[in-house]
Amino acid sequence: MVHKAGFVSIVGNPNVGKSTLSNLLIGERLSIITEKAQTTRHKIFGIVNEKDYQIIFSDTPGVLEPAYKLQESMLKFSKSALNDADIIMFITDTVEKPGKNEHFINEVGALNIPILLVINKIDLTTQESLENLIIFWKQLLPSAEIFPVSALKKFNTDSIFKRILELIPLSPPYFDKDALTDKPERFFVSEIIREKILLYYQKEIPYSTEVEIEEFKESSDRVDIRAIIHVARDSQKGIIIGHQGKALKKLGTEARKDIEKFLAKKVYLQLFVKVSKDWRNKDKLLKGFGY
Repeated sequence: MVHKAGFVSIVGNPNVGKSTLSNLLIGERLSIITEKAQTTRHKIFGIVNEKDYQIIFSDTPGVLEPAYKLQESMLKFSKSALNDADIIMFITDTVEKPGKNEHFINEVGALNIPILLVINKIDLTTQESLENLIIFWKQLLPSAEIFPVSALKKFNTDSIFKRILELIPLSPPYFDKDALTDKPERFFVSEIIREKILLYYQKEIPYSTEVEIEEFKESSDRVDIRAIIHVARDSQKGIIIGHQGKALKKLGTEARKDIEKFLAKKVYLQLFVKVSKDWRNKDKLLKGFGY
């Protein structure tokens, strides 16, 4: 039997809908999604398996000019995705300024592999504006195939998947055929907790926190999880905990509900807050967090 397999790297600027589109193409909610920029911090593989093909989608952090070492690591994830791909999906949208981060776009344009340029959020623009955007991108990335879509409305996303199937090379599978991702369960548990922090806290707080799963004990009917929420400054610890611990309790309750859905088991979740001063600029801590 003929078998195809390949890596599809999903890249682009923050907040253009990379994770929404990635989850849609994979058919599973692997990447957390919020309206805040920099929600995705890691490169996450999502694997689609059928008997005659395997597609490995790689969701990546949004491209930005790094302000601290954490963001330098995030940019490395995005750039490394250019090197190990069979196909590049460059995501832009109808909201962001066209051509933003042109140096990265030039790196994409220099690649000798298929480039699918996806213009997302077309439900938020007019036909005339969209046509002008297509003209702009044809000039900037002349080798790219352009797909106007709305990931949120699931419009025209099927055509992207169909084209990917046509483009991926003949190859045996790279992962077991029952694999869904390259990340362990405890990674997604930490991401679910971090998603709630992004949703429930404002300003700098979500960007100053990292979630570490210190304990993950699984029995036949329950999973016991102990998670540490690291913050960069003393003042942030009090904000995460809240008055009489109410904010942390709400965070734990909402995170536990989603973790139980993800693991399909009852969960006992303990959350603790620890000040790890300026962790976003400390190599040892960043390495321990997987960056």
